[in-house]
Amino acid sequence: MKKKTMNKIVAPALALGLLVPLNAQAADHAPTASTPAGDLRATLDQLLSEHYVLAVTSMMKAYDGAPDAEVAMKALDQNALDMTPAIASIYGDEGAAQFEDIFAGHNDYSADFVEAAKSEDKELRADAEAEVDEFVEEFSTFLDAATEGNLPKDAAADVLELHEDQVLSVFDNYVAGDYESAYMTYREGYKLMFDISKALSGAIVTQMPDKFETAADTPAVEFRSTLNSLAGEHFALAAIGMQKGYDQAEDFDYVSWAEDQNTLDFKAAIGSVYGDEGAAQFEKVWNGNHITAQGDIVAATLEGDEAKIEEARMKLDQFAVDFSTFLDAATEGNLPQEAGQEAIKQHEALVLQTFDQYVAGDADAAWMSFREGYAFMFGVGETLGNAIVTQMPDKFAETTMPEEMPETGLGGAQEQSMNTLYAGLAVLGGILLAFVTLRNRKVSEQ
Repeated sequence: MKKKTMNKIVAPALALGLLVPLNAQAADHAPTASTPAGDLRATLDQLLSEHYVLAVTSMMKAYDGAPDAEVAMKALDQNALDMTPAIASIYGDEGAAQFEDIFAGHNDYSADFVEAAKSEDKELRADAEAEVDEFVEEFSTFLDAATEGNLPKDAAADVLELHEDQVLSVFDNYVAGDYESAYMTYREGYKLMFDISKALSGAIVTQMPDKFETAADTPAVEFRSTLNSLAGEHFALAAIGMQKGYDQAEDFDYVSWAEDQNTLDFKAAIGSVYGDEGAAQFEKVWNGNHITAQGDIVAATLEGDEAKIEEARMKLDQFAVDFSTFLDAATEGNLPQEAGQEAIKQHEALVLQTFDQYVAGDADAAWMSFREGYAFMFGVGETLGNAIVTQMPDKFAETTMPEEMPETGLGGAQEQSMNTLYAGLAVLGGILLAFVTLRNRKVSEQ
């Protein structure tokens, strides 16, 4: 029963599971990111980071009085409800009910913060802040009790308070028109959610060793989570950025800046290890028929130029071919070109579907597509992660359970988390550069 429930929750994230090469799981002793602990962490990666994205986005839209603000808030509420079955699968219905009562209710004060900002009501703001404090107290107590102390109350309270502060910082800076600070904090807050999922999944795995034979922070699972973070952030910024571009919003340039920073996370890792030339080639492939094409579609839509829209869509199709060929070569066939191309095209289709429905004024469909597209990226993290882990098993060997609680990222350990991120990126960067090198070699031989 438990397994069935979990499968229901993670189904969107496992959309690409069938693309995982069979040899990725052929040998039981081989490292893999597809473990029960890895699936648990990925599920929390998805739900918690989506909660953050929807929380800050819905607050911005509500402040602006956007036509889809109410639907965006409903998506946030549905995200909270989607967490309940996941909690029930671990702690039973009673624990899930307690979780839902605490967690789902904490979205309510988001509307109070928005109303307080619009009406400059200091008393309402103070009341909402008091509700935040109450939530932090209740939820940290719940997590401590549920994990039997494996996630101590004080540590949980510290990180929950930081999360709430970051959500409010993004919103307050947005209201003040300080978009640079808003989106800098947006990215910091987004990454924190993956630290939280690491901490929570680690606590649960440590609490239930009979249900999880391997840890939630093996090198392969760490790498999968790193890819989850990058892929999920890419989708969220792409989809929201296209909406902002269509609305010609004042913060559009800063969303684009955040999206560029997401790309630079790759480029910096490649450049720091393999030099500027390899990093520049990667940036060209990633941006040329991909990021730039999405911007072209927004501009062409505003102009009503169907020919330019079609031209930009063809660029995205070409990107699917180029990048899947790249992944095939980079992973030495562990992520076959045809399967990769299909997956990339599906990702792009979900980005464009979200945009087209938004432009058409169908907010319900647009936010449903947004959630589908966001979840899809976590299947990418698993598939690409396993392709690379299978290719380089020596780099990801270690699947034994730790004797003590793993480092979680809580209590000031965010630097370690960032080191993990860049270590993962460095591995990916090496593979990307290998592809670039192979491609250049082929060109020189022609």
